[in-house]
Amino acid sequence: MNNSLNLASKPFSNRILPWALTAIILFVSLIGLILVVRLTTTARAQAETAQIEINKLKQEEHGLMKEAETLKAAFTADQQQALPAAHLLVDRKLFSWSRLLADLEASLPPNVRVSRISVQDVTRDSSQTIAQLELAVFTKNPSTISDMIATMHKEGIFYLVLKNQNLQKGRGEAGTEYEFSVVYRARPGYSPESVAEVGDDTAKSSEVRR
Repeated sequence: MNNSLNLASKPFSNRILPWALTAIILFVSLIGLILVVRLTTTARAQAETAQIEINKLKQEEHGLMKEAETLKAAFTADQQQALPAAHLLVDRKLFSWSRLLADLEASLPPNVRVSRISVQDVTRDSSQTIAQLELAVFTKNPSTISDMIATMHKEGIFYLVLKNQNLQKGRGEAGTEYEFSVVYRARPGYSPESVAEVGDDTAKSSEVRR
C-alpha cells in the first residue's frame, strides 16, 4: 500500500456542473426575453388598433360637425333663433305626467302626501328624460321626511333639496309642509300612450291631491 499518495495535489473538479447551470440560466433568460418581446409586440399592436379606431371616430365626428355647420348655415336668422325652442318643445312632449305621478306614488311613504307639484324645466340625456320640479309634501311625522329623502336618493329617480318647511294647523289635523327642489330622472321604457305634453307655462303650479 502506497501511503505517500497526496490527494491534495490532484483535487476533484466537476467542470460539467457550472456549464450546465450556465446553460439553464441562459435558456430561462432567453424564454423570458421572448415572452417580453411577444407581450410588447401585442401591446403595441393593440395600441395601434385603438389609435386607428380613435382616428376613425375623430374623422366621423369632424364630418358630422361639418354637416351640422352646413345645415346651420342654411337656416335663416329666425330659424336659428327658433331651433332651441323647437328642441325644448320636443323634450316637453316626451315628458310623461302619468309616469311622474306613478314614480311618486311608489316612492312616497304612506303617511306623506303631495300638496303641490310643478315642472320647471325638461331636458333629455340620451334616452332619459330629466325634469326640474318644485314639490311640496305634507306629513304629521317629521322623522319620516329624512327616511323618505334617503330612500329616494338611493333609488336614483328623485334627488331632493329641502328649501323650506311650514307648520300647518287646520282641518282637524296638524303637521308640517316641506318644500323641495327636485331633479327627477324618469324611468326609461314607458309606452307612448302614457306621454302627455307639458303646457307652455310649466312654471305654474299644478295642484295634486291624494
